[in-house]
Amino acid sequence: MTIHIGANKDDIADVVLMPGDPYRAKWAAETFLTGAKCINEVRGMLGFTGDWNGHRVTIQGSGMGMPSMSIYANELIKDFDVQTLIRIGSCGGMQGHVKVRDVILAQTASTVATPSSTIFKELNFAPTADFGLLHKAFHAAEKMDVDVHVGGIYSSDTFYDERPDLNKEMQRHGILGVEMEAAELYTLAARYGRRALGVMTVSDHLLTGEALPADQRERSFGDMIDIALSAAFA
Repeated sequence: MTIHIGANKDDIADVVLMPGDPYRAKWAAETFLTGAKCINEVRGMLGFTGDWNGHRVTIQGSGMGMPSMSIYANELIKDFDVQTLIRIGSCGGMQGHVKVRDVILAQTASTVATPSSTIFKELNFAPTADFGLLHKAFHAAEKMDVDVHVGGIYSSDTFYDERPDLNKEMQRHGILGVEMEAAELYTLAARYGRRALGVMTVSDHLLTGEALPADQRERSFGDMIDIALSAAFA
């Protein structure tokens, strides 16, 4: 057990999917896993372990933002020896050709700052996905006939952003979408030699203002979970 994860080491699988919302973790476990068992309830950040197509999987909530992601990813890696961590969550679209309900595979994750920034001092570290996971996820999405985009995203440390000038520059440089966790996950995976990937569903759009109604989000998010599981075990 750790400060934030009240599970025994054997309760956590080598592959962990990490949605931000603990109730999305519960929905995903009940929908996609067989024999799912709740293995963490500390601070309401739910985690579950079960089986998918004969493979053991843990789905653990990470909370919102990079500081929260950093806590859970650090403990999963250092205390539970997790080898593969895949963020599954929502993001905002930032390009005209990226539509609501599309899936983004984050090849890179740009950011202003992360909890790891003080380690690098003047260096601008470039957090990237594990290529093997990225490659398998892309082919899984194609096989499922899902509208998928591969490229750079922006991991923001603020939700209520007031920097339209920064958004404009990111759009000009091809950033596909914005979310709040992947850059720190990728940095920690690089530091400890683990595999990491971000698979995100576009739930709203910064250019058009379109957003998925709450009752449609779970159905649309199912594709990204299928993609993430296929990438982990292909």
